[in-house]
Amino acid sequence: MNEENKSVAIFDDDEDILSICQYVLHDQGWSVNTFASCDDVVNKLKACRPQVIFMDNWIPPNGGIIATREIKNDIDLRDIPVIYFSANSEISKLANTAGAEHFLAKPFDLDHLTEAIQAVLKSK
Repeated sequence: MNEENKSVAIFDDDEDILSICQYVLHDQGWSVNTFASCDDVVNKLKACRPQVIFMDNWIPPNGGIIATREIKNDIDLRDIPVIYFSANSEISKLANTAGAEHFLAKPFDLDHLTEAIQAVLKSK
């Protein structure tokens, strides 16, 4: 992995989660782009070019499943791993339906945040 270009995008409408994730990941050397909605998701991602994407299930306006499918249908973005995260008990099923490579159940231990990133980057 290119250490100089460690970049992640996080889509979640919960400002607390965005702040916590940004703080933890920035402290570990990641460039963090946060978004409180998934409208225009493809253009947002093309502008920041992350290595990993975190996608919330209940993100306005269309939800994480539709947003993840838009990402996976774009030739320039489809290879970026998506980590689906949600408090929904069906998280595994939702992540699979969306086409995400990995999932992280909320609430999560902060160590699990970085473990999820390492897992998807190793499997790339």
